[in-house]
Amino acid sequence: MFKIDDALKEITRGVAEIIDLERIETLLKNYLNTGKNFYIKAGFDPTAPDLHLGHTVVLEKMALLQKYGAIVQFLIGDFTGTIGDPSGRSSTRVKLDDKQVFENAQTYKEQVFKILDPLKTEVVFNSKWLNKLGASGMVELASTFNVARMLERDDFDKRYKSQTPISISEFLYPLLQGYDSVVLKSDIELGGTDQKFNLLMGRTLQRTYNTGKEQAIIMMPLLEGLDGVNKMSKSLNNYIGVTEDANSMFAKVLSISDDLMWKYYELLSTKTVDEIEDLKSKVKSNELHPKSAKEHLAMEIVQKYHDFDKAIKAKEEFDKIHKKRDIPTQIETFEFKAPIWIAKALVNAKLEPSTSQARRDIKQGAVKIDQQKISDEQLSLEKGEYILQVGKRKFAKIKAI
Repeated sequence: MFKIDDALKEITRGVAEIIDLERIETLLKNYLNTGKNFYIKAGFDPTAPDLHLGHTVVLEKMALLQKYGAIVQFLIGDFTGTIGDPSGRSSTRVKLDDKQVFENAQTYKEQVFKILDPLKTEVVFNSKWLNKLGASGMVELASTFNVARMLERDDFDKRYKSQTPISISEFLYPLLQGYDSVVLKSDIELGGTDQKFNLLMGRTLQRTYNTGKEQAIIMMPLLEGLDGVNKMSKSLNNYIGVTEDANSMFAKVLSISDDLMWKYYELLSTKTVDEIEDLKSKVKSNELHPKSAKEHLAMEIVQKYHDFDKAIKAKEEFDKIHKKRDIPTQIETFEFKAPIWIAKALVNAKLEPSTSQARRDIKQGAVKIDQQKISDEQLSLEKGEYILQVGKRKFAKIKAI
């Protein structure tokens, strides 16, 4: 078993804010004394098919709580996903159709069990009870909150003042998320700092509907992406995807800054607080090089989403490319009709997003052919085979026929 103080030390690590820590402590004590489980909830709207490491920050904390008696209510918002969460939005989200939501939800289920213990997890879909709510139930739910309070929400307030449209359905979103907590009778709800309004709604509605509970709230910080500035996002292309191949995942973790590495350790690693502090101490005293600490982190993350053997091979591949400056053993091959303009070849080989970017990279010396830098942005590739490279990690084999 565990000690309460040790458990709280791990639970509060990396957390941005906790509301009602006393309740969490009580839940832990009850589990220790009686073996009674408690229920923690986090909702994920299936708006995209793949999760990235930014999404897993909350999942990692839930997995930790499972060790201390929690049963996870992994809520897939197949109903609310068709509305779209307005949190942090400056405009109304595009609605997803039912088919998209269903397909994305299935991939979520496959991905989350790389982190969560499936024996201590209940996967639930909020369409099960929200479809049954009906018109009268929806009106009753809407009557529990007024427009003035809703407009206190920062993103709604900004949009209202700038005369940016806000749909009525967006007002319903936090109410529906709060109602999920009423139905599930959650003891704790987790989410990002941008979810505070929605998370507090769960506490409010649990009181309003006399559930006998008032959930505690754990808010996790948003994880910065590879650029070290913006939150991890696919739209910003600064993400590490849960389903990415092992080599790419390993290399991307190695690309983060030394400072950001410690936040990744704090939010994504299963190492204890004391173990992480020990690593920090060794790096500070020059006993351990920061790159070695980062490699430990990359190995742990790759092993979690793949396996140990793939993590070892990913490290070997990374060393082969970056230390020996060799070409990877497996690179994608493309065939094009000769002659082909180098910028167009780079775009068609998925190494560059546009010919203009390709030309800029050529000018900056970031493009190589057969490991030799090129500077001629008008170069034409004649018949033959070539290894194209952009930066340190992007490779493609070209067959000009």
